[in-house]
Amino acid sequence: MSHTWLEPFIPLMWPMASLSVGFFILSLFLIPWLIIRLPRTYFLSENRQPLRKASAHPKMDFLLSAAKNLIGTVFILAGLAMLVLPGQGLLTILIGITFTNFPGKYRLEQALARKHNTLRAMNWIRRKAKHPPLLPPPDKN
Repeated sequence: MSHTWLEPFIPLMWPMASLSVGFFILSLFLIPWLIIRLPRTYFLSENRQPLRKASAHPKMDFLLSAAKNLIGTVFILAGLAMLVLPGQGLLTILIGITFTNFPGKYRLEQALARKHNTLRAMNWIRRKAKHPPLLPPPDKN
């Protein structure tokens, strides 16, 4: 059986595998770091409260926001590729979502945190870092 359709992609296999491993290793550090940085009451508000105050330099705020969204988009695209390539696709997509800004993001985060296993896993990471547990979001009625 001939696999001629695969031949153009063979030179990309090692770089993609290396990128996949790199994103996985990065995710092992980045996910706990993000979870530890969240305020204990992060999920309690009706609307998301900014984690940092706007500075006196609006152009710098815009550039930082654009860079953060670009990084998030790269992670999401890499995660989507890792769904079919070797690597931690879902974890990488999750990291990308945390970096990006989009309407409804906070509601999505709250819905994920309402899942007992998700909140338990986040609080396990916080406990290992000697941080108080995250308070669960209010139930949606």
